[in-house]
Amino acid sequence: MTVNGEVSYWYREIGLPARRPPLERSLEADVCIVGGGYTGLWTAYYLKQADPGLRIVVLERVFAGYGASGRNGGWISAALAGSRRRFAATHGRQGVIDLQQAMNASVDEIIAVAAAEGIEADIVKDGLLRVAHAPAHLPRLRAQVAAAREWADDVTLLDAEQTVARIGVAGALGASFTPHCARVQPAKLVQGLSHAVERLGVRIHESTPVTDIAPHQAITPYGTVRAAYVIRATEGFTAGLPGERRTWLPMNSSLIVTEPLGDRVWERIGWRGAELLGDMSHAYIYAQRTADGRIAIGGRGRPYRFGSRTDHDGRTHASTVRQLREALVRLFPAVARAEIAHAWSGVLGVPRDWCSTAGLDPRTGLGWAGGYVGHGVATTNLAGRTLRDLVLRRQSELTGLPWVGRRVRKWEPEPLRWLGVQGMYAAYREADRQETTGGRVTTAPIARLADRVAGRE
Repeated sequence: MTVNGEVSYWYREIGLPARRPPLERSLEADVCIVGGGYTGLWTAYYLKQADPGLRIVVLERVFAGYGASGRNGGWISAALAGSRRRFAATHGRQGVIDLQQAMNASVDEIIAVAAAEGIEADIVKDGLLRVAHAPAHLPRLRAQVAAAREWADDVTLLDAEQTVARIGVAGALGASFTPHCARVQPAKLVQGLSHAVERLGVRIHESTPVTDIAPHQAITPYGTVRAAYVIRATEGFTAGLPGERRTWLPMNSSLIVTEPLGDRVWERIGWRGAELLGDMSHAYIYAQRTADGRIAIGGRGRPYRFGSRTDHDGRTHASTVRQLREALVRLFPAVARAEIAHAWSGVLGVPRDWCSTAGLDPRTGLGWAGGYVGHGVATTNLAGRTLRDLVLRRQSELTGLPWVGRRVRKWEPEPLRWLGVQGMYAAYREADRQETTGGRVTTAPIARLADRVAGRE
């Protein structure tokens, strides 16, 4: 098994990209984007399409798609990156419904752009199942489906038979299903998008770390880019910038992928389509059937490193690999003998209230988007179109959505931050143990306590 080495399996499949030249000197631009992941690239794409004359520069520390954009689980999901209740507190019920509809449209927008730009990224829109496989999961599942319907979200409740007819999860008792989710090979998407952006005339400088962001300038060891607008699109790596250590917590998430599974194994599993799969555990998993016949499955593993440090090139601890393999076999006993071909990790951004945000300060020219709490593939597309309208000073339906301009308090200083996250996930793991092996039929109280401490309620 290869645990480390190629950032993610997605890059192991297609190969790491050749590096673009770094910034060589200071220069002037209309828009400077810090970060070459989905957020930065979508923003550059839509801005350049709207105004081809704009001088746009993207600065990337390693290579475009190095971070979560090239390491995620491959869900183009319309799930809101935040709390409906919190968004409604500032924008009302209709504001949340508008945001959900914008997310649904973002899934289809990504598919349409990929087709228009000739990006082959293994995209199939077969929807998403969240499966209950323990009795305590069922009340939460039903409550979540009922809540989604109250907000006009398109979610269906499936019984055990209907669930297993789609994916044969061991012990499945029911599931929710939404059509607003598509499978993607994320590295193929981000690399294709980077080339599409370059074709439009955007300059991308890789191997160019930004050491500081100030009004109208991004500072690097090789020179300063001065621009009317500077967009921070650094998501899980934001804590590495001066003054931003407590803005978004860098949450680590890890994945493993099996060797290709034979037809007989797939027949036993009963996973014939390209549906995405999640579950109702507190420390939940996310999975996809890859285009080349493997199962990729992920979870939080070791969720946080002291001092908001981030991983190095996707390296993953052996205990995390073991935990993910155990989860895989628990859901699909038929893969017990399958080899694990690769394991990797990535980092995502979590605001203190677990709600994503996008915005622009017209006085300083500083913009931002992120804090996607693990729902970034589709949300980044919405962010790119929203930042386009903000930069161009357009009043649009997008700029009026509840997440625009949202600001929250910072995370606690260390060691409180580390202790809080470790305690939260220890509580979630204990709750899952009680619910899967302890015979509980309702949610473990310790999980509700963890939700309150984390601010996720």
